[in-house]
Amino acid sequence: MPASPKTSLFSWSRLLWVLLALAVVAAVLWWRSRAPEVAGYRIEARHLVQNVVATGYVITPSRVQVASEITGTVVKRLVDRGEHVRAGQVLLELRADQTTAQLEQARAALRQLIEQTRPQAAAALAQARVQLEQAERDYKRAQGVFDAGGGSAQQLEQAQTALRNARQQRDSAQAAYAAVAPGGAQQRVLEAALNAASAVNARNVVRAGVSGVVLSRNVEVGDTVTPGQPLFTLAMDGATEILLPVNEQSIGHLQIGQQARCVADAYPDRSFKAQVNFLAPQVDRTTGTLEVRLRVPDPPAWLKQDMTVSADIVTAQRESTLVVPNEALRKVDGDHATVLVLRDGRAEPQQVRLGLRGLTLTQVTSGLTAGEAVIGGASVQAGERVRLQRLPLPAAAASATATGNDLPVPGR
Repeated sequence: MPASPKTSLFSWSRLLWVLLALAVVAAVLWWRSRAPEVAGYRIEARHLVQNVVATGYVITPSRVQVASEITGTVVKRLVDRGEHVRAGQVLLELRADQTTAQLEQARAALRQLIEQTRPQAAAALAQARVQLEQAERDYKRAQGVFDAGGGSAQQLEQAQTALRNARQQRDSAQAAYAAVAPGGAQQRVLEAALNAASAVNARNVVRAGVSGVVLSRNVEVGDTVTPGQPLFTLAMDGATEILLPVNEQSIGHLQIGQQARCVADAYPDRSFKAQVNFLAPQVDRTTGTLEVRLRVPDPPAWLKQDMTVSADIVTAQRESTLVVPNEALRKVDGDHATVLVLRDGRAEPQQVRLGLRGLTLTQVTSGLTAGEAVIGGASVQAGERVRLQRLPLPAAAASATATGNDLPVPGR
């Protein structure tokens, strides 16, 4: 008996459900049999930069403490912090009543010598010479008269005595003038006294010994200062430097003359150039850092003493070189490592030779060619069937080696 239309429709519906169930099972089995998808990268050439990043602060080659040589009271302060001063410029003045009076006395004594004592001595010497000439004429006349038999011996003796006295007076006047003559003993004594009084009085004025910028002042008008007490701190004019304590693991990368790009914390949107010009001869055992100094050939006007600065020192770079992400490197031993390369759907190990190291990328000098795919991460084992989820290589700007300092800056 032929099946009814209703029975036939039910049979087709059952068959359709069976086929749908088989399709679902087949899809599940196919999905489960697929190779797992893993992250990977295509090998390509990049510009690779290796650098040392560290944080330090601005310094000058030398700082000078300015102090007074004497005890005194400040009557005038002429400079303040931040001002630039020249060598010899007056910074402050002390009360100088007594020393000024002593200086005026010394000047008056020298002036009296020049204007009064010396002219008087010169006049006395001239008069003594005139008197000596007259005595010599009188003696000759008396001698002539006596020789002619017309004079007495007493008259001749009197003429001789007068001549002798005139000579003695001339010699005394000459000695007196020599003492007060230009460059003579008395003038030298008075000039020495004047210089001493001037030097003492000059100590009441505190001057800058060098040219530079006033970093600090510790005095006000009315203060009493004592010898050796620091009154001002000057940063000497000269090359500006950045002092960096760099982690000792980075010593091998650093050399004199390497270029650096610096950014001050206060002005993160501005940068300036610097150059490595000093590497300390020893490592600080307490902090495990090496003192490195960068010279700033053209410091910006806004750069100030003790500013915190981050420096990016370029230690090496390669143009258009094959690179591999660091996360793809396995069993790194010196300049050798292993990577997993996707070949025929499987992760195959490949020995590679490494060159320049970066923070995220490392140069590959042999073992890989451009276009090959390497697998990142450590979860995949050699020989596994995998599918590649291709990821872009990290940006070139991220290829710096952050091997600087993570320690506090000494002395800050």
